Amino acid sequence: MPERGKTRIKPWVLILSTAALCMILASCAGINPLPDPSGQEGGGFTTLPAYRDVDYTPASLVQKLSEGIDESYLIGPGDVLALKVWKRPEVSDPEIIVGPDGAITVERIGNIRAGGRTRESVAGEIKNKLSRLYHDPEVTLIVRKYTNNRAFVLGRIERPGVVHFPGKGTLLEALSLAGGLPAKHRGFSLNRCAIIRGKDLVIWIDLRELLNNGNMALNARIQNNDVIFIPEDQDEIVYVMGEVQHPGAVRIKTRLSYLEALMMSGGPTKNANLKKTYLLRFDGDRRWVKEIDLDAMLNKGDLRSNYQLQGNDVVYVAERGISRFNYALQQYLPALQVLSLSTSVLENFGVMQEFRRKAFGQKGFVNP
Repeated sequence: MPERGKTRIKPWVLILSTAALCMILASCAGINPLPDPSGQEGGGFTTLPAYRDVDYTPASLVQKLSEGIDESYLIGPGDVLALKVWKRPEVSDPEIIVGPDGAITVERIGNIRAGGRTRESVAGEIKNKLSRLYHDPEVTLIVRKYTNNRAFVLGRIERPGVVHFPGKGTLLEALSLAGGLPAKHRGFSLNRCAIIRGKDLVIWIDLRELLNNGNMALNARIQNNDVIFIPEDQDEIVYVMGEVQHPGAVRIKTRLSYLEALMMSGGPTKNANLKKTYLLRFDGDRRWVKEIDLDAMLNKGDLRSNYQLQGNDVVYVAERGISRFNYALQQYLPALQVLSLSTSVLENFGVMQEFRRKAFGQKGFVNP
């Protein structure tokens, strides 16, 4: 006997009410980008490496700047020199340390400014001053220890600080001497760095092009006292959204393709519409959308749409139309999770046609 004061709701009324509520909820859900019209595509989509060098110094200019570096070594603080004057042991000295102010001390002469000068220039001055005391002295000056052939490597690097070059310094040598990426960033790549030279020159190097593609024209020569800076926040990311197991941001380590980004996000869910996936690319105020049929790609093995991703790309996987109903049931009506609004159930109650018209006929929805 039903309890007095309570009204029993008939099952068919409950089902129709639930269907109506779900259609309302479904009409507010769904984010399906519209692909670009045929013939108006852009964005530089490609299955080959697609690194833009908008912010980078061209390789030709890097080469020109490298060729313009003076090969002469300039003596600096901390260098160790050796002076030999033939048959004059009283003024010879096997170890002369250049002071912080760049000065050295020579017997019978006194202080000489050596910092910032070549070995030949300093030897010539010593010879001229000794000529006042000795007839035609033969002077030999050598550098026993080079400490001024250096650069400062800062930023996201294992051992930031000063690196010293045994010979002609290059960017790759500096990065190697500084230990490369720090341990906490292992697995990621160096994207770019700045070589700061003097007061008014900054050279931006595309490290991906140099390290990944082996473009040695970007292996810039390092000038004494250059500052090499690797930005801390240049890990590029792409966003994977929609019907994937783990939506979110995926970092670009070296190269990342559309399929790799999907797999790193756990792959499509069972509610994913594999025929309706999208790749969105932004460039300032412009946007390009590529519609990708993942189902055809997997079944036919045609990887022509497996595009190379760039920073800030968005990969979006649409959902199947009927999944909106089941999602709404699970999220908003947990007590009715046992009820599955399959196509056959809706058709039995004569609402499938109305469902198709309301749910899929509105802007922003894509037919399943």
